Amino acid sequence: MTQQRDYESIPGTYVYDSVRGRIGYHLNMFCMSLNKAENRAKFKADPEKYLDAFKLTAEQRRAVLARDWLGMLKVGGNIYYTIKIAFCDGLTFQDVAGMMSGVPKETYAEMMLAGGRSPRGNRYKDRPDI
Repeated sequence: MTQQRDYESIPGTYVYDSVRGRIGYHLNMFCMSLNKAENRAKFKADPEKYLDAFKLTAEQRRAVLARDWLGMLKVGGNIYYTIKIAFCDGLTFQDVAGMMSGVPKETYAEMMLAGGRSPRGNRYKDRPDI
């Protein structure tokens, strides 16, 4: 059993730590396989068949096929690995960041250029007032 960590109370935060690293190992190894052009071509041609070569959990597999970017982080994906799927799809990091934030990429870019999201209400799940 793992001990609860302080940062788990921050809303929308999925810190890639040793626990998530162990959970997401096979997911991240799948993502790393996309470094090779021939693997990207195989994945794009038949995603389900390509995923069969990796020991993904059912939830990891679902998240990849659905392009559930936040879902991949929740089940152990590292953003620097999972973004390889987005690149394979012709998406940019800004596209994915907007999707994960629930806004169009242009709105996300404007928010970042204006200083980012307000910390108010985004610090602790049990303290939405700060």
